[in-house]
Amino acid sequence: MKRVRCPKCDNYIVFDETKYEQGQSLVFLCPTCRKEFGIRIGKSKLAGIHQERTLDEQAFKDDCGSVVVVENAFAFKQVIPLDMGRNELGRYVKGTNINKPIETKDPSVDTFHCVINVEHDKKNGPLRYTLQDAPSDTGTFHMNTLLRNQDRVRLSDGDIITIGATTLILRAAECNHDQ
Repeated sequence: MKRVRCPKCDNYIVFDETKYEQGQSLVFLCPTCRKEFGIRIGKSKLAGIHQERTLDEQAFKDDCGSVVVVENAFAFKQVIPLDMGRNELGRYVKGTNINKPIETKDPSVDTFHCVINVEHDKKNGPLRYTLQDAPSDTGTFHMNTLLRNQDRVRLSDGDIITIGATTLILRAAECNHDQ
């Protein structure tokens, strides 16, 4: 199942993409605002950022871990791969200037909510994950503990991060690389 967003009211419409071929044009009527709009089946603009993967798939060879979004509208699974350095997470809004946007309608997730920093522990050691609040309006929670603006918390595989009403799970890279 795929989702498209109404350009007028930002309402999501869910449809079965397997019934259509790539390149085919579709027309939708938004049930909320009655706006008629069209799309062409193809690659998403966010395809390079978001990748849908099952939780038990093997990690990519050169990955730095990922964040699994487990609570959002329509149970839409998102796996957001992390990069070395600063990973800025928040709610996707057109024109958002963060590098790891989350597709959610949760209004309690800020457009820039928190940062997960990925770096080697010492010189070329194992990867280290650090969480900090952006700062955000509703706060960032690590394992049900609210972070203050100056707090930096070290994360481990499986740690639960809550931003607004959305829950994220850290999936650390299976093997750390020597780069």
